[in-house]
Amino acid sequence: MVALNSGTHGGSPAHGHNGKTGAGTRTANGASGGVQSLERAFDLLELLADAGGVLTLSELAARSGLPMPTIHRLVRTLVALGYLRQDASRRYTLGPRLIRLGETAGRLLGSWARPYLAELMEATGETANLAVLEAGEVVYVGQVPSRHSMRMFTEVGRRVQPHCTAVGKVLLAQLPEADAVRVLGGRPLASHTEHTVTDPGTLLAQFPRIKAQGYAVDDQEQELGVRCVAVVVPGAPTATALSVSGPENRIRAMEEGWMTTRMQEIAYRLGQRLGGGDQDSTQAGAN
Repeated sequence: MVALNSGTHGGSPAHGHNGKTGAGTRTANGASGGVQSLERAFDLLELLADAGGVLTLSELAARSGLPMPTIHRLVRTLVALGYLRQDASRRYTLGPRLIRLGETAGRLLGSWARPYLAELMEATGETANLAVLEAGEVVYVGQVPSRHSMRMFTEVGRRVQPHCTAVGKVLLAQLPEADAVRVLGGRPLASHTEHTVTDPGTLLAQFPRIKAQGYAVDDQEQELGVRCVAVVVPGAPTATALSVSGPENRIRAMEEGWMTTRMQEIAYRLGQRLGGGDQDSTQAGAN
């Protein structure tokens, strides 16, 4: 979060890239009916992203279930196109050509989500945000600011640590514990205010409750005087969360049960949209 604007709100990705069981398993089962080599190439890219962007050929083979000759062919093609590169240790990393694709996709994600963010802002009167978990960081990809003169503002594209944000905590809570541990690490976490939880173990202990209740709260943990509530966007193709942020007293004044229920309703419809569901559901259920 940057600052209250009187006019701020301010990992390892989920194992198995959104529930996929590996390139070999999926294509062997013929589940998608698509172009097999293309599916396998994208599976390798996603496996690399899930692993933090770096794997050896043998690790790619083990994780994908594909034969080594197939891995060799796919990797050579991806390297030639600039989507992969080989480092000095002969490990394969995500290539620079993916940057433009990711930046463009991020902008489009914010555009697609804007009607839902606007609906959330109108319902609560506070700034609505959309964020994703990427390589252990929270990245803000969309926002509709509150109409209040005193409101929260975060630059789209800004990256922040997940442990001190509601969006980060609600997304980390969805990960397998081992993945969440890798994101947080074993050292004390950076302290932003006197309310920041800096012990990884203490934070991990909060995740079962966050997952069970379906939302997380940042209570002045990143910025004094700022409170944020976040919910997961179910069905989104990547780990995504929706949040409402504002001055601590105004957010507290809203009935939490009503607010989180409304947020979850909007997040569900947004997830359907992003996941390729009903394309006309933007205003369904809106009051």
